[in-house]
Amino acid sequence: MEFGKSLSLIAPELVLSLGGLAMTLLAAWLGEKSARAMSIFAVAIIVGAMAFTVASMNGGAAIGPDVFAFGDQFAADGFAGFAKILIGLAAIAVLTVSQPFFVRSAATYRPEYPLLIVFSVLGMGLMVSATNLMTLYIGLELSSLSSYVLASFMRHDTRSAEAGLKYFVLGALASGILLFGMSLTYGFAGSTSYAGIRTAFAGGLSTGALFGVVFVLAGLAFKIAAVPFHMWTPDVYEGAPTPVTTFFASAPKVAAVAVLMRMALDAFGGQIDAWRQIVVFAALASIVIGALGAIGQANVKRLLAYSSINNVGFILIGLAAGTAAGASGMLVYLAIYVAMTIGSFVAVLMLRNAEGDQVESIADIAGLSTTQPLLAACLAAMMFSLAGIPPLFGFWGKFVVFQAAVEADLLPLAVLGIAASVIGAFYYIKIVKVMYFDDAAGVVTGKPGTAHWVVLLAATLFVSPLGYLLNGWLGNWADHAAQALLLTI
Repeated sequence: MEFGKSLSLIAPELVLSLGGLAMTLLAAWLGEKSARAMSIFAVAIIVGAMAFTVASMNGGAAIGPDVFAFGDQFAADGFAGFAKILIGLAAIAVLTVSQPFFVRSAATYRPEYPLLIVFSVLGMGLMVSATNLMTLYIGLELSSLSSYVLASFMRHDTRSAEAGLKYFVLGALASGILLFGMSLTYGFAGSTSYAGIRTAFAGGLSTGALFGVVFVLAGLAFKIAAVPFHMWTPDVYEGAPTPVTTFFASAPKVAAVAVLMRMALDAFGGQIDAWRQIVVFAALASIVIGALGAIGQANVKRLLAYSSINNVGFILIGLAAGTAAGASGMLVYLAIYVAMTIGSFVAVLMLRNAEGDQVESIADIAGLSTTQPLLAACLAAMMFSLAGIPPLFGFWGKFVVFQAAVEADLLPLAVLGIAASVIGAFYYIKIVKVMYFDDAAGVVTGKPGTAHWVVLLAATLFVSPLGYLLNGWLGNWADHAAQALLLTI
């Protein structure tokens, strides 16, 4: 393929790269007072990158052999486009609600914050388009390094510093595991390209190659916080600044799940039976441990951290199916999950006392429906949707992955997943009960800003029954993205 054609396929990444470099220079020249302008600039850069992504998808380059760039190291297909749009929307939502948090928390809102978000989005874009182990690792580390700094962005806050340190140490361990798995995979496949690995493993897996597959999946399981590599999630989610937690729970989760899908269904797609039992275990364990871990939590952010572990389990059920319906179901679930998790964390951001300090204790939101009825209604909608209770849109996400599992003759997995989801409903409903039936604690008295309301109401409308109006469009888009992913098998 011509060099110019390859450059056109990576236009979104070029926009993010050049925009990020321009932001670096501008931030150095203009100083810390440019933080607000840098946020607006960052949103414009991400919107520009999303526009190029949409344009390439509408131009018919979203599927087929013409989507590969730079010697098949990068795929600008419909699957990558789906993930990039979700990542971009999540990043824009986070940037929209970040500045009021840092101003009220008396923390300096520095221009490095939007800059790190842009570079993290760039890394995630490379990750979801990677069709080569080298490309994947470059994108993964670019995204991870930005995330480590973001977690400890409030450097004078001991909880934030602790979260950043834990995330860095455990993330480095996961990177080591992933690199070891990649080394084994390359050693036994003789290629770092996904197509080469798939061809090499088509005749069966040797013991060494199987170890390589297991280590790669283990490294990626850490990135999506799947059991048994979930330990870092509650501490990092609680300690990191809440806008950063919102970012961690949405955009990087989409990127990590997309990478796992491409790795499992493309590179290891010829050996589904070899990795399916690992995915089934991780799915069920994540659902059960995520639900049980959330029950005893008294902090809303820690509860939502366990909720993210629980939701990863449901997403993995679609991967266990190993079919186009399963991949499509995962993408639909991801789109709904991003709206639910952003809405939930933005609602948490809006919980403030009279002094403007963040309220995170579940006991402190008792009787919220009497003091902040609209905020309580939005948070209740998020909880019911996360629990998968119809007619809210979260129910549809669970339905499509369970349907895919049944169609793939994984009925026991679907039945166990449905049964375990009942446990998860308990802690979501507990939040609603505290807000609507307990005596008012009178702690949440702060007035949220307009930006928070805009993001929260948009997310609430999406997860409400009105979200089903988008069901046909979302389903078709996910089907095309899944088809683009599976076309290479």
